[in-house]
Amino acid sequence: MDTGEIKEKERKGVLRHGTGRTGAFEYRLRLPGEVDAEKVTADMSAGVLTVTVPKAEVTKPRHIRITEINESGGH
Repeated sequence: MDTGEIKEKERKGVLRHGTGRTGAFEYRLRLPGEVDAEKVTADMSAGVLTVTVPKAEVTKPRHIRITEINESGGH
């Protein structure tokens, strides 16, 4: 969940009529799958918010070779 507030800029000089957006806002987003919460980063540059959410490493299936041992102790 993100929250914030957009404030109206103070304007001097000529009176202008506009419908700029002001006030508080909130943004929520559900991410699919598993994420690595320890590696999430957020950067803001020139008014652009970039959030990087890496996927968590998924345990890869392993193949285990099973060998049968006969009663004489050999393979």
